[in-house]
Amino acid sequence: EDALVASPETLDDAEASTLPCAGLTAWFALVERGQLRAGQSVLVQGTGGVALFALQIAKAHGAEVFVTSGSDEKLALAKKLGAKQGINRLKGDWAESTLALTQDRGIDHIIETVGGENLRHSLRAVAVHGRISVIGVLAGTEITLSAGELLLKSPVIQGIGVGHRRALEDFVRAVDVTGLKPVIEHRYRFNQLEQAFEHLDRGAFGKIVLTRE
Repeated sequence: EDALVASPETLDDAEASTLPCAGLTAWFALVERGQLRAGQSVLVQGTGGVALFALQIAKAHGAEVFVTSGSDEKLALAKKLGAKQGINRLKGDWAESTLALTQDRGIDHIIETVGGENLRHSLRAVAVHGRISVIGVLAGTEITLSAGELLLKSPVIQGIGVGHRRALEDFVRAVDVTGLKPVIEHRYRFNQLEQAFEHLDRGAFGKIVLTRE
């Protein structure tokens, strides 16, 4: 029983099921460890579960949110959720675009969900004394960075592996207070598990949920 956390009163069971992993990871990176403040800038990479939770959490804290994606359609949807700027990573150097959009200041907090070589671009895009939360390693687990840029910018680079129970309790209270609604692209019945995995492979905007009925 010490491992349990009460669900938010404002969410149904399917919505609440998205909180303990994707939502908590974003909350732990931005709020628990990142101490996010109003007026800061946050960049999220992609439009999966962690990324969209990070977008919503950052927006609720008064931050300016930037989103990178390879889909203009998904960028448009992210803007409807409150993102200030959308950057198509397939149409140029996204780090350079980010610096241009911030008048070369860079981003205060980057949610790094790609890993590998992409972390070098995040280092270019982060603000001096900013923060990079390494959450995903889709592009590889090996990381090499420019020592000169690392020393000049002196960012915090933190690895995030979900979070702890007390942080989840904090997040649940915040969900009820702010009215945050998880983005669920599709709800599949449990006997549609194969279709759900196929959807996951294609890439979802937000979360995919399995229900018994």
